[in-house]
Amino acid sequence: MAEWLASIMPNVVDYSGKFWSSCLATGQMFLIAGGFTLVFGSIFGVLLTVTKKGGILESPLVYGLVNTLTNVFRSIPFVILLIFLIPLTRMIVGTAIGVKGAIVPLVFGAVPFFTRQVEAALANVAPGKVEAAAAMGSGKLGIIFRVYLHEAVPDLIRAVTITAISLIGLTTMAGAVGAGGIGSFAINYGQNLHHQDIVNVCVLVLLVFVSLIQGLGNTLARRTTNRSLFRRKVETK
Repeated sequence: MAEWLASIMPNVVDYSGKFWSSCLATGQMFLIAGGFTLVFGSIFGVLLTVTKKGGILESPLVYGLVNTLTNVFRSIPFVILLIFLIPLTRMIVGTAIGVKGAIVPLVFGAVPFFTRQVEAALANVAPGKVEAAAAMGSGKLGIIFRVYLHEAVPDLIRAVTITAISLIGLTTMAGAVGAGGIGSFAINYGQNLHHQDIVNVCVLVLLVFVSLIQGLGNTLARRTTNRSLFRRKVETK
């Protein structure tokens, strides 16, 4: 087996230590930045939904602030955002390179995208259900958690899936400018040293990773959608 691998990807085998450490770095960036993105993106997406005109917590000031910040950071290309946030990144984590240095720009790059995804998912919740919950005496938090978030589970899963795949691409771009990870490994040891097998393996790893996330997301979204449809049929009988 080892001889066969050495014959089809000799340079990957030679730099196997660097390869595995790069995969680990990409995983760390993905999980840490993904966790922050999930939390902050959900909060901002809910805020945009409930504070908009006609929302249950209508507030033009809050909506305008969150909406403006989301639009601003979504409009900046990620590579430029990496450079723009270097002073802030150094102030927060003490460095602008490596995995630690990539977390801040990754969060700033992914949160606005996920915020819009959450906002779109919650917009699909029928207004009648919100009105019915309010008429039955449900509080604002109750409406948010028991109506908006509960009813939008399938769409939220799809939003998480799309954002996770996008975040993988961002980690790769971050690696190209000193953050480490698979992107850095593919450029430094693949392209720069003209080792095509390294580039091919990096592409294959990313393809497998993305396919697994997409498959898991599709499965969960389909199952939760079927449960929601079954519950609606039961309620109408």
